[in-house]
Amino acid sequence: MTTIPFAHALLHWFDQHGRHDLPWQHPRTPYRVWVSEIMLQQTQVATVIPYFTRFMSSFADIPSLAQAHEDALMQHWSGLGYYARARNLHRAARQIMDIHAGHFPTNMDEALALPGIGRSTAAAILAQACGQRHAILDGNVKRVLTRLYAIEGWPGQKSVENQLWALSEKLTPHERLADYTQAIMDFGATLCRRRRPRCSDCPIADNCQAYQQDQVARYPGPKPRKTLPVKTTRMLLLNNEQNQTLLLKRPPSGIWGSLWSLPECGHDADIAGFCRDQLGIEAENLETGPLLRHTFSHFHLDITPISARARPINQAVMASDERVWYNSGQSDYLGLPAPVKHLLAQQAHHFEQE
Repeated sequence: MTTIPFAHALLHWFDQHGRHDLPWQHPRTPYRVWVSEIMLQQTQVATVIPYFTRFMSSFADIPSLAQAHEDALMQHWSGLGYYARARNLHRAARQIMDIHAGHFPTNMDEALALPGIGRSTAAAILAQACGQRHAILDGNVKRVLTRLYAIEGWPGQKSVENQLWALSEKLTPHERLADYTQAIMDFGATLCRRRRPRCSDCPIADNCQAYQQDQVARYPGPKPRKTLPVKTTRMLLLNNEQNQTLLLKRPPSGIWGSLWSLPECGHDADIAGFCRDQLGIEAENLETGPLLRHTFSHFHLDITPISARARPINQAVMASDERVWYNSGQSDYLGLPAPVKHLLAQQAHHFEQE
């Protein structure tokens, strides 16, 4: 399929059926497109829209994002997952202030040098916000191209990915770059879907090798399966006389980096001793709750919640910017991991019933 017919067919479809009212399209500035592209990594548009709107109301531009307190940023990201994306946004905003006078770089190499921005993301930003000709290769585009050309293998495999990059580059037109970039993403998300693709409505079905071979479900090839390992932990819901729960701030890197979470204690450790020695707390009336499983991309985490009454015995240990007594009945002003939110909500409901 040559570039002009493919792009022409896609743009004609987009003009009639594409998404033209996404919040980051009005106005379609480099900053707004950048934030949206980062949020859309591993996350669907419907989920992203309310997060994006709230994010922009608080961090309307690069200077406000660069100056934001980390807790405020993580609170706005709480629930979106993949929290390294938010930390990289923050780092990149500060880098832009330092190196690019607060303006998102419009040079491809300079955009790629920013934390958290890879080749496809940089291309999508510069194509949509600046009209530059750059091929993209997100998950939607990979799916479209593997079906269009019946390309075998998992798209994450380097040899397959290189082939897809070459095709994406060949098919990208020289005009209407912003619309084309949005069009091919919309096409994959709404028509050439992973499940139940709408082939009968597809404007390029006659040229789609997978469709002509009646093998659409075969593409793209699946990622090689592996059994996820299971890790375990005990999370402590330590509650003071005001029914406030102790939260600790996690390190900036690693799982749930910079979020606020419950203290964790290994299954072999003595909880009372851990609380006394590590937290400066006397833990009493311990109760074990039902197991909660949280699944990450690369492992399952089985959480055993332990509730206890907490009496501070060492104020020197308790005095720290890395810990807080949290009232779950107040507004959600801290960035919390999803399972911690779940446990706190369960506990608040229990307190209400008492």
